[in-house]
Formats: sequence, structure tokens, C-alpha cells
Amino acid sequence: MAVSASAVKELRERTGAGMLDCKKALDETGGDVEKAISLLREKGLAAAANKAGRIATEGVVESYIHAGGRIGVLVEVNCETDFVAKTDQFREFARDIAMQIAAANPKFVRREEVPGDEIEKEREILRTQALNEGKPEKIVDKMVEGRISKYYEEYCLMEQSFIKDPDKTVSELLNEKISKIGENISIRRFVRYELGEGLEKKVDNFVEEVMAQAKL
Repeated sequence: MAVSASAVKELRERTGAGMLDCKKALDETGGDVEKAISLLREKGLAAAANKAGRIATEGVVESYIHAGGRIGVLVEVNCETDFVAKTDQFREFARDIAMQIAAANPKFVRREEVPGDEIEKEREILRTQALNEGKPEKIVDKMVEGRISKYYEEYCLMEQSFIKDPDKTVSELLNEKISKIGENISIRRFVRYELGEGLEKKVDNFVEEVMAQAKL
């Protein structure tokens, strides 16, 4: 079937892929835009995998301050060339990642960074919880592994749902950018500060405060 120009335009706007790639994807999926998006994502993943081994030492340290200065983020995002590091598309991606970290508060970039002893401790806690809930012993281990996956999705940046598009993960977003930009891109490290984090908070005694104001 002939692919309409409007379908190509819509696919291009939604994915950022080239016009020819969009037309080919629509040809392969019979004009189905949603299937074409999935196909382009799959091809993007393949393209990203081919670039993953390249050295990426250029890039940017992006900052983001949120909520009137109550949350601050610094994140290092790397690429292969200084030219790409200066492009609006790369800068926007780094900015989005900084915002993601501010909003979703991950602890790690990827699951491989989670200490083994922390995962084992979490696994024991989850196992005990499952048993206390009265779950049968034979399905407890399967439940625990499912909950461990949820742990990764919550605390590992690459596995979190992207705040601007929850239908994709940060990892999928990264691979799309690699495919579009044509260079390896890596989120190396980050630090997130939240005002007062780790400090003992003052507990106000409102009764004493009212009494003091009334001079009683």
C-alpha cells in the first residue's frame, strides 16, 4: 500500500528519525504508525549497540536546580566529539537527564553499580515480607525476584521510566539519542543534593509557640 505523506510527517515528528527511514518503516509495517515507531526503536537499539564500544570522553557536566533551590543535580554525560557536545540536541538530552535525576531520585546509574551485599540484604527483607504475607514457599523466590526487578526500576536511572514519556525507559531514550546523533553517548555519574537531607529536622512545639506569643 502507498504510504501517505502525512503518516511520514507524523512519524518523523514523533521519532526524530530521517524521512527515508520513516518511509521505509511505514512500508514495512503497512502504514501502521505505532508499529513503525516500535520498528525504528528496535533499529535504534541495534545501531546503539554497534556504537557502545566507542570511547566517549567529551561531553558536558549539566546542572539543574529545582523547587526554588531545594534540589540540585550535577550529571556528567559523555559523547565522542566536542562538536556533538556543543549541539542543542545533546545539551537538551543532558538537561533532561538532570531533570530526571532531580524528579525521580535514583541512587545508581545502572544496576551493575548496585553493591551485591545491598541486593542480598534487600532480597532477604523481601523474602521475609512475602513469607509474613502468607505466600506459599514455592512461589516466594519468584515473587522476590519480581520485586528485585522493581527495586532496579526505582533506584537505577537507566531503568526508570522517563519523566517526559513514561512509555519509555531512560535506557531506551539514550539509545534513541545514540541512533539519531550517530555517536556513542554515556551517562557516567551524577550527584543529587536536597536541602536538609541527612540532617536532623527541628520539630516545632506549636503549643509552646502559641503560649509564648500569648505571653502565658
